[in-house]
Amino acid sequence: MNQLRLGYLYGLGAYVLWGFFPLYIKVLRPTGAVEILAHRVIWSVAFVALILAVTRHWAFLRTLVRQPRLLAGIAAAAVLIGVNWGVYIYGVNADRVVETALGYFINPLVVVLLGVTVLRERLRATQWTALGIGGLAVVVIAIDYGQPPYIALTLALSFGGYGLLKKRLGLPATEGLFVESALLALPALGYLAWLTWHSELSFGHSSATHTTLLVLAGAATAIPLLLFAGAANRLPLTNLGMLQYLTPSLQLVLGVLVFHEPMPPARLAGFALVWLALIVFTADAIRHARRSARATVHAVRVAEPV
Repeated sequence: MNQLRLGYLYGLGAYVLWGFFPLYIKVLRPTGAVEILAHRVIWSVAFVALILAVTRHWAFLRTLVRQPRLLAGIAAAAVLIGVNWGVYIYGVNADRVVETALGYFINPLVVVLLGVTVLRERLRATQWTALGIGGLAVVVIAIDYGQPPYIALTLALSFGGYGLLKKRLGLPATEGLFVESALLALPALGYLAWLTWHSELSFGHSSATHTTLLVLAGAATAIPLLLFAGAANRLPLTNLGMLQYLTPSLQLVLGVLVFHEPMPPARLAGFALVWLALIVFTADAIRHARRSARATVHAVRVAEPV
């Protein structure tokens, strides 16, 4: 199997697993959102530590200790991904899967916006158009909800910021996830200890199946991230970007058809605007990538000796 096909398989695996993740969260009821988050953090540390022990990739820790600025950047990334995980779990348990899907639909537009505001990047006219349509979509959906879609916006902003930090830090997926989860593990353990003190901990006090599913939250977190890393190393960025819409599409289908969440006409109109913005954004990205590829081929041909 060639590397490109393997990259597509990894990418599809990651985005499909993320797309069906609401089903996993729903099964963990009646455990509260914060306890689920705590278990997700703690068991992620254990699962990734096992991978690192098998592959013997511990040397990066010595390098990390000597770079306090890098460690501070990882801590910031850990806070952002912790917020993202927690809000996502809350959204699913609050029967707002459709709104969580919206968050990941608008995430590419938020990434572009962060590029403008943080990295001072210049946008093409088509990208500004996509951002404008996306902003209008948020307004329409806010009118339908009677308030801004806070869950969707928090998910998009936290994951967009996390992606920006990860790009700057440049850590491998496994090592980065281990350190991020390890930094979150202390408050997670503290919260579980508090629940135990108040006799409110569900872990170990429900069925064996429920307890096992909480433990497996670590693997359910790490495996898609590792698959994504494998895809990112093998696929062009444009191809990977096209696959990312699979996750919120699956979540939207689950929200409407499986969990029977409402989709009134106004909300549907807002989603239609989001999809229009993504079509404009994606078409521009593909066109720009093709132009860049043609320019590179032309430059190589000009540089070839006669």
